[in-house]
Amino acid sequence: MTNQAAMAFLTFAIINAFTPGPGNILALNTITNYGWKKGKPLFFGVFTGYYVVQLLCALLIFGVNTWLNPVMDGMKYIGAAYILYLAFHVAKGKPVDVAVQKNASFWKGFTLQLVNVKIYFFGLTALSGYVVPYYSTLEWLVLFELFIASIGTVATLSWIFMGRVFNRVYLKHYRVINIILALILVECAWKMIFE
Repeated sequence: MTNQAAMAFLTFAIINAFTPGPGNILALNTITNYGWKKGKPLFFGVFTGYYVVQLLCALLIFGVNTWLNPVMDGMKYIGAAYILYLAFHVAKGKPVDVAVQKNASFWKGFTLQLVNVKIYFFGLTALSGYVVPYYSTLEWLVLFELFIASIGTVATLSWIFMGRVFNRVYLKHYRVINIILALILVECAWKMIFE
């Protein structure tokens, strides 16, 4: 993997993991309403679900790459289109008003991640656009997906521990933050296709 490809992959992974998504918003809401001790089961469910989803993505990409290799070329363009779609929605997005959760259970966090389309697309796009051109064995794909899930876990932890501060800053400056993140995502899509 070239240094440019590695930096584009890392930039994409960090932005995607740290932008507001269902897992991060639920974690923020839970820490605000329940605190760390009562929210811990939900947080561990979110983290576990993230790793499970990323491992599923690695298996899917490995299967497609092994048995349907021509499909992988097209997935790069689908991935770039998804990044542009994500950039558009990040740029025009507004803060989400999340209702207070009834309970903070492991299974609620885990289930949220199993149906969280954002992290499926995140894992599939990262592998098909940045990793498979350089590494295509199952071991490497799993390693990169575990790395992605680890970045996602760190991102969610930052939303947990910075809870109220993140929320206040984001609510106050969401338009500027969203536009900057969207422009960086557009650059990631460009690099995926043209570099």
